[in-house]
Amino acid sequence: MSLEARFAATLSRLLAGQKPAAMGVAVSGGGDSLALLTLTVDWAQTQGVDASKIIAITVDHGLRDGSAEEATWVAARAAQQGAAHVTLHWQWDGQGNLQAQARAARYRLIADWVADHHPEMAVLLGHTRDDLAETFLMRLARGSGVDGLAAMAETAETGGVRFLRPLLMERRQTLRDALRARRMTWLEDPSNEDPQFDRVRMRQALDLLGPLGLTTDRLAETAQQLARARKALEARAAEVAARLATEPLPGVILFDRPGFAATERETQLRLVAHGLQCLASAPYRPRLSALESCLDGALIGKGSTLHGGQITVTTDHIILSRELVAVAALECSADGQALWDNRWQVRGTRLQGCHIRALGADGASQIDRPEGLPHTALTSYPGIWSGETLVAAPNLWHAALCQPTYARQARFHHTILSH
Repeated sequence: MSLEARFAATLSRLLAGQKPAAMGVAVSGGGDSLALLTLTVDWAQTQGVDASKIIAITVDHGLRDGSAEEATWVAARAAQQGAAHVTLHWQWDGQGNLQAQARAARYRLIADWVADHHPEMAVLLGHTRDDLAETFLMRLARGSGVDGLAAMAETAETGGVRFLRPLLMERRQTLRDALRARRMTWLEDPSNEDPQFDRVRMRQALDLLGPLGLTTDRLAETAQQLARARKALEARAAEVAARLATEPLPGVILFDRPGFAATERETQLRLVAHGLQCLASAPYRPRLSALESCLDGALIGKGSTLHGGQITVTTDHIILSRELVAVAALECSADGQALWDNRWQVRGTRLQGCHIRALGADGASQIDRPEGLPHTALTSYPGIWSGETLVAAPNLWHAALCQPTYARQARFHHTILSH
């Protein structure tokens, strides 16, 4: 089967047989993304979709001289194929890891643009089999477990926008050979040859590992097998959570201690990590070594703090709540619009001029504590304050005054499979 036929079959499967009115393609100008654009335009023509409805999206990170000219070059290549083009711009603020920040910004900018202009449109990404192998090696070197080593998914969602990866079964060389057959050129990013970057070193290592049987295809296959294992582990964690985990209050997660202790360790780690992610609205799990240390403590009755969360242990429960230190300085208006700790919004007709901030030790001592919840589990819970006077606490105290909204992405059971 030809590359074009394989691509058409994969894309049709990812689209569930639907013919989209428009399609986005992330195009940097490199060989992978340019081949993706070309294949997509070919596919559109066979589906009776106007090529002008294929929109090449380039993110100019502004990180090196000539990036603006490269975006212009991509626009010209898109126009040659009858596709539309848009350039999105990003400027690094100097904070955090540059590559990680640039990658996150790329997804965010594309998702925001699509949501504003074509909310029904999916966006294609040019990740290949080589990317699977390189990522596998990078994460293996960092000591990642099943989740980290598992292959990236064919479909993902960011900001409500679907991202599809129809080239995960294709080799980078195959795509470049296809471009050469069409007498097409592409841009080479100088950083792709710079050994200071982990991915470049792993790419070079693959040349040495191949003769030992650790080929790109073998590593990619292993990553895909681990992706299947990850799904099974996620399903097991969700099943255990349904039996052992309750949320008596939003942001307070209780695990039945005897049942939790009898659960296999991998699932224990997943449940605690997921709970901490929810509470902190964190995109990543805690580091495994720290997570295991806190789990070991909880299993013998010892509380701890991790990832912005508080772990408290009682006779019957292991309790996860927000760490007070993480929210002690947070305050916002109780106007139904402002978001407290990325999780809470509160409105009420009698709350004009009131603010949301943590109950703290003093606030928690003023309310009737629900049975089974220790004082420490409530100190980080939101209270509605008028100056220094506690007016209400959602779901707990003078609850009729409040109309609280708790973010969907912070709900433990709602999001367990997505984490």
